[in-house]
Amino acid sequence: MGQKNLRLYPLMQIFLWMASQSNFQASPPVDHATVLDLIVKVDGLAKAELYFDQISTNASKKSACLPLLHAYVKARELEKAEKLLAMLGNLGLIANPHPFNEIMKLYMAISQFEKTIYVIQFMKRKKIPLNVLSYNLWMNACGKLADVASLEMVYKEMRADKNVEVGWSTYCTLAHIYTRLGLFNKAFTSLRIAEGKLSLRKRLGYSFIITLYAALGDKDGVLRLWESSKRVAGKIPCACYMSVISCLIKLEEILEAERVFRDWEFQCRNYDIRVPNILLGVYVRNGWIEQAESLFCHTLAKGATPNYKTWEILMEGWVKNKQMGMAVEAMKKGFSLLENCIWRPPSEIVLAIAEYYELHLDVEESRRYVAVLRRFGLMNLHLYKSFVRLHRKAMCETPSILRMMAEDGIEPDEELRLLLNHSKTSSIEDISVD
Repeated sequence: MGQKNLRLYPLMQIFLWMASQSNFQASPPVDHATVLDLIVKVDGLAKAELYFDQISTNASKKSACLPLLHAYVKARELEKAEKLLAMLGNLGLIANPHPFNEIMKLYMAISQFEKTIYVIQFMKRKKIPLNVLSYNLWMNACGKLADVASLEMVYKEMRADKNVEVGWSTYCTLAHIYTRLGLFNKAFTSLRIAEGKLSLRKRLGYSFIITLYAALGDKDGVLRLWESSKRVAGKIPCACYMSVISCLIKLEEILEAERVFRDWEFQCRNYDIRVPNILLGVYVRNGWIEQAESLFCHTLAKGATPNYKTWEILMEGWVKNKQMGMAVEAMKKGFSLLENCIWRPPSEIVLAIAEYYELHLDVEESRRYVAVLRRFGLMNLHLYKSFVRLHRKAMCETPSILRMMAEDGIEPDEELRLLLNHSKTSSIEDISVD
């Protein structure tokens, strides 16, 4: 159970205990939905389904259906989502667009765009009102089908709907679709309207529009929106700096990205390593290893703590630059973080280090390396071949490779079997994953 789930577990237990008390009058529209959402996050979908099946009243089922439907959408459980929606419809429990928006999200995620449009038609027949998300999903479906006429018809219908406010998000949706379809003039027009809809009290829309200007290759638009966003009250979050730096790098405006980075450094209180990692990555991709190393030393001086991505980027740079000793040390640093995260180093980097040991006939280091790789489930056929070749070149006894591979669930091929036939038969112990 992850750290987040551990924090949620006591809260879920409290809700379940309260619901079990005969003298406690729960509020069905709120409590069942909250508990079911917690069960999904803590115990998984199967337990949430059991809880939902035990709910006795229709009012409670109506409340709890949305988190369950959302969980089905997230898990791409199409059949279960459709069955739940049909059951709710048969009970007459759907009077708002939210459940339909959920199923449309799922249809969009699995590329069943026509079904999204069928849902809209059904909602209209049943006189269920559309909200902003309903219209945006409908427009996205039209865009995926490259049906510009229908897209613009939906937009006009949305503007005519007195119950819906057309805000910046809708114009961003239009701009994204137009950009993807190559209708760049219409995309720019939509973005300028979106700009006019932004608020000086909320920052969210600025990053979306900046990203869309970057997709259109418009440096001026990116910088204009970035400067405008600074007028919004409150501290600019790290995520906004990361977004604009990434957009400027996408536009190959490295100097501008560095300028924004320096602005972030000037105002930041906690040095978030994710921000310099973006620049570190572009330096390495461009082969500017000295700049990458300089930035890395600078971040350490600022008190930053490198994360797995930092070490991955540096590994890539040092491998490309044939500084294998440095790459090995970076790999060791990265491995020290593996227990607490789901990151896994790129397979080509892992293999490059194995081949480095092979080249230098470093049997002992290679064995330690393979032990770590096995512990984290990172071994593959290519790595085993390199490992066997190393022992053969060093004229050392090879560990029980076939047994190790069987334990790791890896099938040997003919090449590996030939290598083993020409290697010394081992009497030494396997390299343990313990």
